[in-house]
Amino acid sequence: MTIKKIAVGAHQISAKAIFGFTFIALMVGCSILPEPPVRADVYDFGPGPLQAPGPAASAPLPPIALAEVTATGLPEGSTALLYRLAYTNAQQLRPYTQARWSLPPAVLLHQAVRERLGQRRAVLSGDDGMAVLLERGRMPSVLRLELEEFSHVFGAAQASAGLVRVRAVLADASTAGETLVAQRVFVARRDAATPDAAGGAKALADAAAQVAEELAAWVEQSGR
Repeated sequence: MTIKKIAVGAHQISAKAIFGFTFIALMVGCSILPEPPVRADVYDFGPGPLQAPGPAASAPLPPIALAEVTATGLPEGSTALLYRLAYTNAQQLRPYTQARWSLPPAVLLHQAVRERLGQRRAVLSGDDGMAVLLERGRMPSVLRLELEEFSHVFGAAQASAGLVRVRAVLADASTAGETLVAQRVFVARRDAATPDAAGGAKALADAAAQVAEELAAWVEQSGR
């Protein structure tokens, strides 16, 4: 074998080796690329009524002003879906990492209460309602809500429930200020069908609907 043939053979082997190493490096590089982030599941309280309500069976109730719901017990503006492990540390709120609400819980609750009250009466937004004078110069009553608890609570690893607690204040408004009519704390607890974010979201939506129903009945019983 001549020196020329040896050189050509060595060059061919070197080229193949370089190609092989390059291919392996590319494959390894592809395998260590970061995975795309997993998109969190987004929940709300459901689509609501699928058709417009029919005529009310009884006379409509007086209009009411519904103030924005405050959330003193929750991170302000957060859409996190929170849970508690009551069997280990009931004081600790934990967020589901792959699930969230479409809007902050206080906003979702406001929508649910507004929808329920609106079945029998006109519902004015808090600020606008205060400025709207009704017949005989009387301003509408005002309903103020404070969301104190809104979490998926685990009593055991496989047993959990959606827990909602709301403090309500009903007041009559006038140009001189507000006069307290009644106040009450509403608590609703609905068992979750599954011990996960989906089960917790459904249980919390059901508990919020229960609170909205009880609130509407309470306001009416208060003569407003």
